Amino acid sequence: MPPGDMYKNTQCVRCDYGFEPHEKIVNTNGELWHPQCFVCAQCFRSFPEGIFYEFEGRKYCEHDFQMLFAPCCGRCGEFIIGRVIKAMNANWHPKCFLCEMCDKELADQGFIRHQNKALCHDCNARAKAASLGKHVCHKCHSMIDDRPLRFRGEVYHPYHFNCSSCGIELNADAREVKSRPGFTANEMNELYCLRCHDKMGIPICGACRRPIEERVVTALGKHFHVEHFVCAKCEKPFLGNRHYEKKGLAYCETHYHQLFGNLCFVCNQVIGGDVFTALNKAWCVHHFACSVCDTKMSQKTKFYEFDLKPTCKKCFDKFPAELRKRLKKAYETSPRKSSAAN
Repeated sequence: MPPGDMYKNTQCVRCDYGFEPHEKIVNTNGELWHPQCFVCAQCFRSFPEGIFYEFEGRKYCEHDFQMLFAPCCGRCGEFIIGRVIKAMNANWHPKCFLCEMCDKELADQGFIRHQNKALCHDCNARAKAASLGKHVCHKCHSMIDDRPLRFRGEVYHPYHFNCSSCGIELNADAREVKSRPGFTANEMNELYCLRCHDKMGIPICGACRRPIEERVVTALGKHFHVEHFVCAKCEKPFLGNRHYEKKGLAYCETHYHQLFGNLCFVCNQVIGGDVFTALNKAWCVHHFACSVCDTKMSQKTKFYEFDLKPTCKKCFDKFPAELRKRLKKAYETSPRKSSAAN
């Protein structure tokens, strides 16, 4: 006798059969399911940790919901779950929709489109001034017709300041110097005319163009503050670690090899011998293996892409039919190339 005849008033939403006594029941929003029936509508797998997404009455696991419905962020490229900011002909995470000049979040304060860029109101004012070849003085907020004086990260009319040594009215050649240890960063910075500054013999940082009063890093034919000598790719300070130079720029070991060499996708080490390329990644030849059963594969082995990783045909054939169908379609429309080279 079918289980439904036993409990006619409590039936599974999917299969319409009832439940055996003491059988486990999944209850979500008043709907009852057999555990084996409570699965993703796309891949027919159970929901990891019971987490699912619902759209038009159908339930999906997070991966399939993202693949089918979630928009991609115009900045980080990741799927957006939750609040979506629609602007500049794209979708964004709220924390990814930033002013393209100062990186201030724009989701709640609004933005102005300037030359196809999203800018906050302050940066838009600066951009307009820059389009005229001008700067805006941080003190009097009027246009600077001549060269500006840069002080504490802002620009000013030079005549607003006097040399801390000789008292002369400053021009754009003035130098900012840390001269009073023990004070905050803004309190201990002082301005000197070029003549007084040159008497101090202080080197200038090649990155921030400010005087260096503490440790000096000399590289690329320039002097740097320790914290300003950074990798050109990840912008992390070397802090005494080895760096690699290429076309006048410095790189950490990882990014130097990523840009100009090969790192194995599995061991993340520099590939010294043969390089196996597949799925837009590089692998040590002996590390290229099925992501499911870990069987080693060669360039002649047929494989499929699953979750951005290679899967051998044997493991692929064990996947649910619907999933195999979708993966085969993706494989046929966008064939993956692989090769091995010295």
